[in-house]
Amino acid sequence: MIKNTISKFTLRVYGLFINESNEIMLTDEFRLGMFMTKFPGGGLEFGEGTIDCLRRECREELHQEIQNICHFYTTDFFQPTSLLSEPHQLISIYYLATLSEPEKLFTSRLRFDIPPVEGAQAFRWVKINDLDEIEITFPIDKKVVALLKDDFQKMSGY
Repeated sequence: MIKNTISKFTLRVYGLFINESNEIMLTDEFRLGMFMTKFPGGGLEFGEGTIDCLRRECREELHQEIQNICHFYTTDFFQPTSLLSEPHQLISIYYLATLSEPEKLFTSRLRFDIPPVEGAQAFRWVKINDLDEIEITFPIDKKVVALLKDDFQKMSGY
């Protein structure tokens, strides 16, 4: 069984940024030889807190500061990594937050509006009602999409 062969953790921290048009930000990336769609964020570094990690990732990727940070979800099921040479248990932490200057961020409306070059990345806004789990690459992100849509429907009175 794979659970018994894993002896390391990988911690990832992601931002859930929702704008005034009820759209959420996604990032389309080409990494490890494949296209992927996920939420903005990245890996926790040693000596770093989770919110510090999210702030750093947003400075590096979005060139933005973040504010109004609120925990949304932490992985509550076993998820092995699928893209590392050695299997790790993956734990992802998601925060709702706002960007300091979202209007200054270059975004695309097209999925995978990037070349197939390692490290290529583009951001896009997607209406929460139109967000489909099938577009999202990774299992934990898919669960977060379901939770977001459920919360959004409850808040919208649908």
